[in-house]
Amino acid sequence: MRQGLCVPNLGEFADARRVAELARRAEDAGWDGLFVWDHVVFPFAPLEVGDPWTALTLAAAATDRILLGPLVTAVARRRPGTLARQTTSLDRLSGGRLVFGAGLGFTLDAEYGTWGESSEPREVARRLDEGLDLLAALWSGDEVDRTGEFLTARKVRFLPTPVQRPRPPVWIGCDWPHRRPLRRAARWDGVAPMMTDPATGTWNATPEAVAELVAAVTALRAAPEEPFDVVITGRTPADDPARAIAEVKAIEAAGATWWLEGFRPGPGEYAAAIARIGAGPAR
Repeated sequence: MRQGLCVPNLGEFADARRVAELARRAEDAGWDGLFVWDHVVFPFAPLEVGDPWTALTLAAAATDRILLGPLVTAVARRRPGTLARQTTSLDRLSGGRLVFGAGLGFTLDAEYGTWGESSEPREVARRLDEGLDLLAALWSGDEVDRTGEFLTARKVRFLPTPVQRPRPPVWIGCDWPHRRPLRRAARWDGVAPMMTDPATGTWNATPEAVAELVAAVTALRAAPEEPFDVVITGRTPADDPARAIAEVKAIEAAGATWWLEGFRPGPGEYAAAIARIGAGPAR
């Protein structure tokens, strides 16, 4: 199982240089990836917000090995041409280390309604699917000429292509136990669910819930024997390595392929991330 970190682009993490410092420390300590939230506005508090692509660019320049990416980008609020350029540039800068996390966005009222755009979930979902298909076509380097329900690309060929061929991996975010987004995830390369323990309300998923999700998405995949990532975010203690290892191993046994230590935009969270990185992955 690979292990990484997932941090906000908000509050104490809004400064891209601080995110790059986390990435450098994570690589030195043996972690496998660092992922960054993508919000333009945050609906729950008037926090500082940083651009995730700037943070990921600095993180790529500060590292050589770990995987990097947004978790997740609200594709429906981004123009596909700009997004294709950003993702391709980051993949090339990092030497092929981009993982592209995509989803509807959260909350829809904040991500879309703030700007006078439709926040109707089914419409946003259709825009997401159309955007992902167009993004993959642009990544190919072939000429793209299509007109969809929402998006148009007229005889455009995007060069250079990403380093990764045929394209960077795509992880789809979802809010478990909602099943509809799993159909979308099954068509791509991984699923990154938001999961909580119903008994405690904490961010940590139970092994039972992870096993149920793995079974559900596997049943939807056209080629279940092909590699597919199940990416679980939670929190383990920096000062109790035995407990951290036991918790992560239980999630791995349930079928997860990635464990991400997740941090929130509250006071003291940046220092907590530094401490958890320094303690090393739970292996």
